[in-house]
Amino acid sequence: MSFVRFRIFVPARSAKAMNAVFAIALFAFASPVSSQQRNTIASQKPAASASTQPSPLRQTGSVTGKVVDQSGTQVVGAAVVLQQAGAEAAKADATTDEDGRFVFYSVAAGEFEVTVSFSGLTPQKSSGTVAAGQHFVTPLIVMAIPTQVTEVHVGVPPEELANEQIKEQEKQRVFGVVPNFYVSYTPNAAPLKAKHKFSLAWKSASDPITFAGVGFFAGIDQAANRWGAYGQGAQGYAKRFAATYGDVFAATFIGGAVMPSILKQDPRYFYKGSGSKKSRFLYAMASSVICKGDNGKWQPNYSNVIGSFGGAAIQYSYTPVNDRQGTNGLVGSALIRMGETSLAGVLQEFLFSKLTKTKGTQRASMNNP
Repeated sequence: MSFVRFRIFVPARSAKAMNAVFAIALFAFASPVSSQQRNTIASQKPAASASTQPSPLRQTGSVTGKVVDQSGTQVVGAAVVLQQAGAEAAKADATTDEDGRFVFYSVAAGEFEVTVSFSGLTPQKSSGTVAAGQHFVTPLIVMAIPTQVTEVHVGVPPEELANEQIKEQEKQRVFGVVPNFYVSYTPNAAPLKAKHKFSLAWKSASDPITFAGVGFFAGIDQAANRWGAYGQGAQGYAKRFAATYGDVFAATFIGGAVMPSILKQDPRYFYKGSGSKKSRFLYAMASSVICKGDNGKWQPNYSNVIGSFGGAAIQYSYTPVNDRQGTNGLVGSALIRMGETSLAGVLQEFLFSKLTKTKGTQRASMNNP
């Protein structure tokens, strides 16, 4: 392409005319470019290649969640493992904090699975898909007490099976120390004979921890000068100790052995462990007035009602005259005993089950009682 140098003198006031002339001159003296040339030039422009494009930074998100047990209590110290599948498989570990929470940072976008495990509870899993830049919150993870191992005994007499189960129950202790003999974690436990009921009552009443507890409460009564007619000093403490132990002994044997044997009722609390919290709470509260019979059917807990009033009457008989409150005091004491039974059921259902150390295996029988 060739150019011709030229000068055009136009008065300054004719700016528009000068611009027009200049444009005409460029058009006239410039060699045109053919369409073929334009195509050639275009083909020589560097094309963008996928291989030369810079790859974006890998995007990640985070995953967090909370772990509780069946009662809604935070599970502290549970082991949490996050696993991602695919070509870029990844695995990360974490531990729940004091609030039962865990968190994983820098989780690659995509599907994942979280596995939670804790000693004494059944492992649980939760899965989901996290997007780039997303803070993913898993649904509440609830860990349950594992189902008791069940053995099927074919042809084993119910009494023999009951012997084995009672031996195991007599080893149940809260924190491995406090007796917790009157609870069965086997829903279809073999029915008890009278000898089993008296064995449980004696085992509970004669346990060293029972004597220690009686001594503790006798000391509190003496410090508060309850039953003032007993006086103070060693003699007063001995009387209070005897009165408190007599109360425990009478209530245990009347409500847990004598009446259950006569009325053919089971004195144990049968752990439910499933269903909503409300249903479990109502079930536990009703334990003072509803029990399982030796025939396996639920029925009014006459044994506990009679045992509560009977124990209150015996206590009333040796209570110093000045401390007696007449019939109202006797009835009130009996109702308090029944309320304590309901409270014990609630503790068994929501707390003691987690704290009780059980040796051996709870067994259930397929035999009909």
